[in-house]
Amino acid sequence: MTRLAQTHGLTEVQTEILATVRAFVDKQIIPQAQELEHSDTYPTEIVAGMRDMGLFGITIPEEYGGLGESLLTYALAVEEIARGWMSVSGVINTHFIVAHMIARHGTEDQKRHFLPRMATGEVRGSFSMSEPDLGSDVAAIKTRARRDGDDYVVDGEKMWLTNGASSNLTALLVRTDEGAPKAHRNLTTLLVEKPTGFGEVLPGLTITNKIDKMGYKGVDTTGAHFDGFRIPATAVLGGAPGKGFGHMMDGVEVGRVNVAARACGIAIRSFELAIAYAQQRSTFGKVIAEHQAIAFKLAEMGTKVEAAHLMMVNAARLKDSGERQDISAGMAKLIASEYCADVTREAFRIHGGYGYSKEYEIERLMREAPFLLIGEGTSEIQKTIISKGLLREYRL
Repeated sequence: MTRLAQTHGLTEVQTEILATVRAFVDKQIIPQAQELEHSDTYPTEIVAGMRDMGLFGITIPEEYGGLGESLLTYALAVEEIARGWMSVSGVINTHFIVAHMIARHGTEDQKRHFLPRMATGEVRGSFSMSEPDLGSDVAAIKTRARRDGDDYVVDGEKMWLTNGASSNLTALLVRTDEGAPKAHRNLTTLLVEKPTGFGEVLPGLTITNKIDKMGYKGVDTTGAHFDGFRIPATAVLGGAPGKGFGHMMDGVEVGRVNVAARACGIAIRSFELAIAYAQQRSTFGKVIAEHQAIAFKLAEMGTKVEAAHLMMVNAARLKDSGERQDISAGMAKLIASEYCADVTREAFRIHGGYGYSKEYEIERLMREAPFLLIGEGTSEIQKTIISKGLLREYRL
């Protein structure tokens, strides 16, 4: 091993893509991240660069204009991007999830209509499940879509919509009356095309102001208010209502791999900063890396970085097999986000007082890492999913 977080068994194409992304991160993202993050500025030029590289279509099938790469390739690219600035990975995360959902569950007309433009980044995706009164209890959503002739009429309130203003396509989970006895069987995914921007972007659809967050700056996080919003029934993902819960859970599974990859990226960057600083800062006549207290921290940090990366890669490869992978995705998200928080905190402590200064990158990472403990389901939700899956597999 020469460096941490190496992935064996990649193709030449995968290796070339990741080398290109890493060079882009080092030259275009890291030098700008501090300034853009502190000013909460959308990374317009960086996003344009990702479009030019074809990253918006990295997993979209070649027949629809994409690169046709695997979830593993995407996850490793996200790991590199998050190493530079997590918010940039957030720009493409929801887009990727929506593209995945359309490619897996959309009708042929929906695939032809959306995927080629998503591959170029002309259409950028976001997805919306959460509401102000609920978090992980997806089946309890209150936003309703009532059938009215050839349309649905949507009323309700959505929250925590990443890329809510900058996207022009939103996969929206709503409650429909399918007469099913179980609540989650009455949920439907609608593909909402809309203009970008804030305010009333369409009659009955208002994108609320950007939420001011502790970290995860630059990317816009909004709410969405629906008041008699009309949308044609052809916008139902897959053409059949009542299947939205399954659509969203499939999207969330790949989203959890994505969050694990983002956590790995932040952990890698935190480790890089810490091990470099520890070899430059001197106390009591020697660099602090030679003090056992610091050396042991570095050893533990490196081990956690490696373990998180391996679990993320394993989850991505299993998901690429096409089978349900709620356990592996949950495990990867759980361990990567928790280890990311640990590694970032230790890197902060190694920096001492300088870690508290906004001049140092670790200050930003300290504010970004906690988001990964919450996004795509808290650690407690992951433990619930994992334990249920294990009891299912090991039932007596």
